[in-house]
Amino acid sequence: MSTSKDTNTEQSILEAAKIVFVKKGMEGARMQEIADEAGINKAMLHYYYRSKDKLFEAVFTETFLKLVPNLIEIVKTDISLFDKIRIFVGNYIDIINENPLIPAFIIHELNRNPDRVVELMQSSGINPIFFTNQVENEIKEGIIEPVNPVHLIVNMLAMCIFPFVARPILQGIIFNEDRQQYEKFIQERKKEVSEFIINSIKKK
Repeated sequence: MSTSKDTNTEQSILEAAKIVFVKKGMEGARMQEIADEAGINKAMLHYYYRSKDKLFEAVFTETFLKLVPNLIEIVKTDISLFDKIRIFVGNYIDIINENPLIPAFIIHELNRNPDRVVELMQSSGINPIFFTNQVENEIKEGIIEPVNPVHLIVNMLAMCIFPFVARPILQGIIFNEDRQQYEKFIQERKKEVSEFIINSIKKK
């Protein structure tokens, strides 16, 4: 078996596992279902991942780390806070829109194993100090109103994530199962969220 085939098979397993884990949850998922979804036999699945726990950990880690590198670079860049908010929100929404399983996995793992999420965040290099320092500096310079940087971060993340967590309600009820309208709404959120946040802190 070639290295390329190994890589493709492993990726197929991870993609299949994401589908089954989101559909059935960690506890309800069965290795046979994941093997069927990946188009392989159960023995092959166990060759790559000896247990469901190991497979879930691999899926969660891969899913979580899709969020991190690009966002860390944005936070570290030497640009104005307002531009940083616009770029961060736009990129964050794009990443989740391209990987819609991310919110479900993070919420599930936060409930199941919060220490694992903290460990992953620490090892990924996420450090809010770059952002909080900039917020505090721009408060001192009179560019923005006094604001708690932690609340600012939480508000940004919550406003970006909620439309994806609530997608069944938004798409099914508000947009009457019109997927195109939902997608249009998600694209509009980039400007809506960033400008809402900026206007809430901009010095009057």
